[in-house]
Amino acid sequence: MSVLQIANRPIDAFLDYLTIECGLSVNTLQAYQRDLERFAGFLGLDDGDGWEAVTADQVIGFLVEDKKERAIPSVSRALVAIRMFFRYLSAERLVPKDVTEHLESPRLWQTLPEVLDRRSVDRLLAAPDPQHDRLPRRDRAVLEFLYATGARASETADMTLRGVSREGGYVHCIGKGRKERIVPIGRRALEALDAYLVEERPALDRDGSEYLFLTHSGRRLGRETIWRLVKKYARRAGASRRVSPHTLRHSFATHLLEGGADLRAVQEMLGHVDIATTQVYTHVDQSRLKAIHRKYHPRA
Repeated sequence: MSVLQIANRPIDAFLDYLTIECGLSVNTLQAYQRDLERFAGFLGLDDGDGWEAVTADQVIGFLVEDKKERAIPSVSRALVAIRMFFRYLSAERLVPKDVTEHLESPRLWQTLPEVLDRRSVDRLLAAPDPQHDRLPRRDRAVLEFLYATGARASETADMTLRGVSREGGYVHCIGKGRKERIVPIGRRALEALDAYLVEERPALDRDGSEYLFLTHSGRRLGRETIWRLVKKYARRAGASRRVSPHTLRHSFATHLLEGGADLRAVQEMLGHVDIATTQVYTHVDQSRLKAIHRKYHPRA
């Protein structure tokens, strides 16, 4: 399939929407445009009409053909673009239904944990209880840290005291491949860290450990223990059994994008090398389109 330079009114309108309402970068917009033009060319919709007749099988057929020529991340990005496009068409009532609603990427999306909404996150973060838990302030600080920074469990376990700039409001993460990145950390997470550092950590630190989060015996809090803590408090908060530290990372990225954050900025905060990996987080951001539709459409 070749990239067709076509005058496609729905695609142009969708790209205008992404530019004005979502503030996506030029590179992201150009990538989405190329993907959608390839798709339109595959369908033979060069005149810009006929989107209402597109089926899910045609989308799958395009992706199967696309996979023969391009790498998985590029195909996954194309599916992201197509799904966002059809959500837009559905919101604008240009198609009778969103035919991509139940399409999933087997390589990427099936491995992603579910997203917690903001209320569920609040309940999870508030779950540690001073009356029932041995180290409630440490546990609250761990949960707040995961959600505030989008850090992986391994990065949280390896976080040192020097890695947190409480005055600057950022943390210094060492990610996969020993790659370093600076990530902002919010006021609430810093307050939780302060409570832990003042009220609990001094009694735990018997040997002058450099690590931020310690066990009751003064050792570095391991990745596996962080997983167990998250699952324990998720159960207490009434969340799904599938909740893990990566759920908070996924929620961090999704909530930023829902709030209008630039995809490139989220990519940098997550430490992704390829923006196609970050783009999969846009598949859960349906509420923004619906809210805009309700606000601006005369018959919404």
